[in-house]
Amino acid sequence: METNYEQLIHQARSLVDGEHDLIANMANISALLFNNMNSVNWAGFYLFKESQLVLGPFQGQPACIRIPMGKGVCGTAAEMKTTQRVDDVHAFAGHIACDAASNSEIVIPLIVNDTLIGVLDIDSPEFSRFDEQDQAGLEAIAQALVVSQQS
Repeated sequence: METNYEQLIHQARSLVDGEHDLIANMANISALLFNNMNSVNWAGFYLFKESQLVLGPFQGQPACIRIPMGKGVCGTAAEMKTTQRVDDVHAFAGHIACDAASNSEIVIPLIVNDTLIGVLDIDSPEFSRFDEQDQAGLEAIAQALVVSQQS
C-alpha cells in the first residue's frame, strides 16, 4: 500500500500551523509519520547542537543519542545538506547501526534561513523501502516544519 503523501503533507501543515515550538512540532510530525507509513520501524529527528546531531523527538526503538557530523546516513545528510536515500544501510560507508532491524533509510536535512537545525530520519526493516515518491513527500513534510520555524 502506497503512502498518501498529499494527505500527510496536509496533516503536517495543519499540525504546525501557528505553532512555533520546534520540539512540539517535531514530536507531532514523528508520530504522524510513524503511524501512517508502512514498513517503518523508526521515524524522528536529530537536532544540530554543539557541532553534532543530538537525538530529538521520535517514534520507535531507543536510538543513538549523538551522531558526529559526516558519520552515518544522518551525519552525511547534515554535513552535505542534501537528502540521503539509502537502499541498503549495511553497504553505506560508516553506517551507524542504532537498530539492527533497519535495512534502508532516508534522511532529510532541515535548513532554516540557510542554517542547519537538524534532520528528519526514517528507517525501515525492508531493503529499498524509500523511492522518489517517498523522498518528494517527506521533503515536503520537512519543509512544513521548516516554514513553522522561519520568522
